[in-house]
Amino acid sequence: MKHSAINRLYTTVTDRVRQVIVGKDRVSELAVICLLCSGHMLIDDVPGTGKTMLAKTFAASLSLDFKRVQCVPDMLPSDLLGVNYFDMKQNEFRFIKGPVFTNILLADEINRAMPKTQSGLLECMEEHQVSVEGVTYRLAEPFMVIATQNPVETKGTFELPEAQLDRFLIKTSMGYPTREESIEILSRKINGIRVHSEGVVDASLIAKAREELESVYVHEDLLGYAASICEATRRDKSVVLGASPRAMIALVRVARCKAAIMGRDHVQPDDIKYAAVPVLAHRIVFQNSFFHRGDLGEELISKILETTPVPSEKIDYSYR
Repeated sequence: MKHSAINRLYTTVTDRVRQVIVGKDRVSELAVICLLCSGHMLIDDVPGTGKTMLAKTFAASLSLDFKRVQCVPDMLPSDLLGVNYFDMKQNEFRFIKGPVFTNILLADEINRAMPKTQSGLLECMEEHQVSVEGVTYRLAEPFMVIATQNPVETKGTFELPEAQLDRFLIKTSMGYPTREESIEILSRKINGIRVHSEGVVDASLIAKAREELESVYVHEDLLGYAASICEATRRDKSVVLGASPRAMIALVRVARCKAAIMGRDHVQPDDIKYAAVPVLAHRIVFQNSFFHRGDLGEELISKILETTPVPSEKIDYSYR
C-alpha cells in the first residue's frame, strides 16, 4: 500500500532540511513523524550543534505560520499565551494573542523559562487551546511545539517537570558531526551556500497525510509487545515512574508513522523498537534522579528491548 501524501511530505521536508543541516537525517525524520502524529518535539543537546537551525529549517519548509520565542527567566505566561487589555476607546476588554497562536512554535532554550511559564504550555500542547480568564481560545491546526534545551548549563535554568516532559511526543539530540560531515559544514559555510526559504508543504497535504496514517494496521500481538515494553519500565527497581498509558499510545502512534514512511500498510516489531527510545526514555523518572546521568533512560529502554520477547515473524498481516 502506498501512502502518497505521507511519502510526498516526508521526502519534500527532509530533502529541504538536508540542504541546510548536514548528516542529521534521523532527527529531521523524527520531526516529520511528530508533525504527522500531532505531537511535539524536544531537542536536547549542547550548544552549537544546530538545534535551533534544524527547527527553523524544518518550519521554513512548511507553508505555515511560524513563530520563535527565546525563553528567559523573566518571561511570564502571558508573554506566550496573550493578555487581556482594556480598550478605552471601545470601553471594553480585548484579547491580544501571544506567539503560541501559530502553527509551528519554536521555544528556544525552554529550560530558561520559569516553571510558571513552562506550565502555561501544558494546555496548549495537550488540548490545542488556551484558557485566559475563563475564556477558551482554540489554536490553529496543525499546531506543533519544537523546544530546545541545553543539558550542560545549570545557571539560570529550570529543569522541565515530569508533566511537561510527558507532553513531548519525542525527545532527541543532534550529536556532534563526523569528520566528513564537519568538512561539509565548513565547505558550505565558506562557499556561502544558501537555500530558498519558501515553504513547500501546506496544511492540506498535512491533513491528508494524517488521514492516510489512520489506515496503518497494528496486529494485536504487536499491541501486546508495546504494552510489555511499557510495563517493563514500571517494574524496574530503579524507577519511580515508568511509562504512562499516554506514553504507550505514543509508542504505537510513532511506530505506525514509521511504518507508513517505509511504505508499509502494517507495523512490524522493528517499528516499535525504532520508536521506543525517543518516545519513552525521557518519560521515566528514576530514584535519586538528581544524581543520575541523562542517558540512563535510554540505557534502560535498550535493555528492555533486548529482554522483551519479540512477536513471531509469522504474524498474518493480511488478516484485518
